[in-house]
Amino acid sequence: MDRCRVQCYEYPSCPDVVKPKSYQACSEAPREEVAYVTCTYRETGIDQPDFLATIDLNPRSPYYCQVIHRLPVPNLKDELHCSGWSAGSTGSICFDNVTAKRNKLILPGLISSRIYVVDVGTQCRAPAVCKMIEPVDVFWKCNKGHLSVPRSLPNGDILIANMGDAAGHGKGGFIVLDGETFELKGNWEHECETPPTGYDFWYQPRHNVLISTAGMVPRIAGRGFNPDDLKKGVYGRRLNVWNLSCRTLTQCFDLGEDSLPLSVKFLHNPDAAEGYVSCALSGIVYRFYKYNVFLVQRDSWAVEEAIRIPAKDVSGWILPKMPAFPSDLIISLDDKYLYLCNWLHGDIRQYEISRTCKPRLVGQVFVGGSILRGGPVTVCRDEELKCQPEPLVIKCKRVYGGPAKIQLSVDGKRLYVTNSFYSTWDKQFYPNVVKEGSVMLQIDVDTDKGGLTVNKNFLVDFGKEPHGPCLAHDIRFACGDSTSDILA
Repeated sequence: MDRCRVQCYEYPSCPDVVKPKSYQACSEAPREEVAYVTCTYRETGIDQPDFLATIDLNPRSPYYCQVIHRLPVPNLKDELHCSGWSAGSTGSICFDNVTAKRNKLILPGLISSRIYVVDVGTQCRAPAVCKMIEPVDVFWKCNKGHLSVPRSLPNGDILIANMGDAAGHGKGGFIVLDGETFELKGNWEHECETPPTGYDFWYQPRHNVLISTAGMVPRIAGRGFNPDDLKKGVYGRRLNVWNLSCRTLTQCFDLGEDSLPLSVKFLHNPDAAEGYVSCALSGIVYRFYKYNVFLVQRDSWAVEEAIRIPAKDVSGWILPKMPAFPSDLIISLDDKYLYLCNWLHGDIRQYEISRTCKPRLVGQVFVGGSILRGGPVTVCRDEELKCQPEPLVIKCKRVYGGPAKIQLSVDGKRLYVTNSFYSTWDKQFYPNVVKEGSVMLQIDVDTDKGGLTVNKNFLVDFGKEPHGPCLAHDIRFACGDSTSDILA
């Protein structure tokens, strides 16, 4: 399907978001005290298993911003990447329970296709693996592999998106785990409707819709980024719309060969029929939304460009233009702000979204990136900046790499960031991150007027791990966060 261009009159005047009263629960929620962070040793040259790091986030603790526990998994080179909570029989969380605790954390292996179920409820500061599903079971039962994002379904089962098949060829879709026993049930979608690639997804039960993104072909993209692959179908370009209850594909939007749609989020308001998807190679964020019923057939959706981050003319890089690379996207629980991390350029952006079709940039901070002053890349022309940003140093440590993954506290006042995107691409674009190890930073957020500030007193240095520097990616809070649950 051609790229959809639908004007705002089909969603009259892009109205301000109407926020439920229970949004107040977000600002009154207890502060996060521990974070669980996925860490990998793949591509570092260190022959150690990946692990789940437990970070102390209590400012009054003597172990504040330190790794207080490491849970190594039993195998090598899984590439623990994304994680997600199991909601058990409770299904999706509602507004009145935004701080409900989760007892099981699901850790799929992006490379191995192995799945770990981690018990964090018995001892939240010392999690333990309670179940493991081997890749051969995933391959034979589902013909899927390269597992990415897990989320809990409304019935309590766990849905895990995948990027490919057992051989690493592109293959989208989802597998399902039983929410109580964690047994592998099989595929979620019908075989004839499997997309060519997949990565992330989000759904809204009240609108009976699930929307998924494209990702990359693992077998080829796993060798590193090659510009010649842009026209060969290696990088996905589709946004997929599914009927949630029927598990059928109803619409597909082609966002262009230079798009690579990765992160997708609905507004948290369960009545809102709209959200955003970030495209990692074009630097565009699209808004998707449901049509008015009287204009077209029921349950039809459209997309329109909401944000465009311009590429930079550069020398000393793999291409003459360095695209923006929004690798992750988050919406605050009060639906007031949207946050993007731009892995290549190195900045984190805060947009005010009271008018959802016209996000307004209100905060920006650089925490690394490829265009820093004094680095190998020279910016020849920049539509946004007058000069190249200065390197970031926190607690005497130079921060390399760019912001790859972000997580926002329930009250919206603290944004945490890690700087490993994918081990193979880390090694290609940011070799110093592989050599020195990842970091986890905290960005202080002005929730009234907007604004971002790097907290110079917070640094988790994964370069000082006992077995050597590692790469840190996904972040979860036991008390709840802005991406763990679908608000139903």
